Amino acid sequence: MDMKGAGATIRYPVRDRDAKHPALIEEILCTAGIEAMLTGVRMPRMNSIMERWVRTLRAELLDRTLLRNERHLRRALHKYERHYNEHRTHCSLPAAAPLRPLPEPITGPIQITRLDIRRHDRLDGVTHEYRHTA
Repeated sequence: MDMKGAGATIRYPVRDRDAKHPALIEEILCTAGIEAMLTGVRMPRMNSIMERWVRTLRAELLDRTLLRNERHLRRALHKYERHYNEHRTHCSLPAAAPLRPLPEPITGPIQITRLDIRRHDRLDGVTHEYRHTA
């Protein structure tokens, strides 16, 4: 049996390892066929990090895309994961992506003689990336 609410089916609710979690709730969930997934050991922020990632995924992809079927969803998620890790800038990584090296710092005065910026569509046009051309 699955818990249902707001059109969602919940099979594996995530909870922390707090000792205050009553055994009775665990027993009720098990009786209903629901297995609670525990966060990692000594990782109090694990749930908040995943919540942030899911919120970003929804805002940048899922709320803007009409998905046709599971295959289309999996393809879109794979493309978004690559975009998120290889191209999307992150505030915590001074405007760099996790799998891309930090840009070289600018030293000395710069004079721009020609500004040529190109736009590249990402995620089938849902979001865009801009780059200077050489």
